[in-house]
Amino acid sequence: MADLSINFAGIKSPNPFWLASAPPTNSGAQIHRAFEYGWGGAVWKTIGAPVLNVSNRYGAWHYGGQKMLAINNVELISDRPLEVNLREIRDVKRNWPDRAVIVSAMVESTPEAWRDIILKIEDTGADGIELNYGCPHGMSERGMGSAVGQVPEYCQQITQWVMDVAKIPVIVKLTPNVASVVPPARAALAAGANALSLINTINSIIGIDLDTLEITPSIGGKGGHGGYAGPAVKPIALNLLSSLGVDPVVKQSGVPISGMGGISTWRDAAEFLLLGATSLQVCTAVMHYGYRIIEDLTDGLNAWMDAKGFKTIADVVGKSLPRISDFKDFDLSFRAVARIDPDKCIRCNLCYVACNDTAHQCIDLVDASGNLVQPYSYDVRSNGKHEAVSTRPQPVVREEDCVGCRLCHNVCPVDGCIEMVELPSGRPSITWDELTKARPEVGTDWEAMKRYREEVGIEIH
Repeated sequence: MADLSINFAGIKSPNPFWLASAPPTNSGAQIHRAFEYGWGGAVWKTIGAPVLNVSNRYGAWHYGGQKMLAINNVELISDRPLEVNLREIRDVKRNWPDRAVIVSAMVESTPEAWRDIILKIEDTGADGIELNYGCPHGMSERGMGSAVGQVPEYCQQITQWVMDVAKIPVIVKLTPNVASVVPPARAALAAGANALSLINTINSIIGIDLDTLEITPSIGGKGGHGGYAGPAVKPIALNLLSSLGVDPVVKQSGVPISGMGGISTWRDAAEFLLLGATSLQVCTAVMHYGYRIIEDLTDGLNAWMDAKGFKTIADVVGKSLPRISDFKDFDLSFRAVARIDPDKCIRCNLCYVACNDTAHQCIDLVDASGNLVQPYSYDVRSNGKHEAVSTRPQPVVREEDCVGCRLCHNVCPVDGCIEMVELPSGRPSITWDELTKARPEVGTDWEAMKRYREEVGIEIH
């Protein structure tokens, strides 16, 4: 069985799964219960400045029959008294010495305020501190949260104030609400941060009630922007995580990264690890399913690691980063085509519609007699009618015209029915960067591009 334990900037935990700073870590009783179920650590809900929260503060986006594909949260930092939080942090750490207890903090941007909160946190025996530079609502209007994280100079200055005082590991939590997450990350590292974490929530409005015309969620008839989280943000989180993983400054620093943003399953967890995360923070999935999902997370990750031959978490971290590339470095000679398995095909013909209406018109419909059905003469509305089942035509890919866009594969409802198959292109391997260096005119002149295509046998239809 694989060893799931981690050492994150000197903070040890029996597995990489930590509860993120959020409603699931609002009290000592909650975190105690989470640890009983098996969570490796918890980042305490952000403490610091006095706040008052409002009612009706969680909105949700439901799509395709799936509940809470994302949430929108206008909740602020902890509204429980500071001394109560500090006392409970101390109690949790005393009772769970083998679990990671990290405290998220946010105060006004003065060295005195930060010094005071850091000393109080350290006095609890907590393992580490997470600086919340990410909250996009409420606190940002007070000059905190993303108002700090969006400005590298502020990020560096405040981190430096903290590092001048702190004796335990300091994690800087980055905001995704920036053009690039790299400058704030570099700024935090320049100030001496021991680790980074991302992503915090994305600024958003979840929706509008079309009956009342009110913003969702409605707080006394008013609504506004809040933090977007949940499974829907995972692709964004993976992208920002990988941008740090391949950045030379971040790589050279050697600091670990705590990844979060849409982790709901062990598969999500494995993807975050492969792109450079060492610890994994979970929030929305816990709010949806409760603390016991830790069993599925640890069991699934352990089984996958065993199957792949990974003995430790360190063996997994960053393994896919060398595969990250820019468009300019992709092989232009690579060719893949779609191939439909007629035995698995249910003839829903979604692939045909998608290809002909929005892609490259390279899928034909063939009737039971082998005759080609003329484009758009087939009434797709008959698909749902029982009497039409036996008369549905079969979709067939014209491979000579297929550009391998993969849209048909993506819309197909049957796993394994449409596969992308690599075929030899007959062209020498070349990247866009190599091509435009050898023949710069190709990148600026359409006639030059035409000549190049004719030379290498690329047809556009």
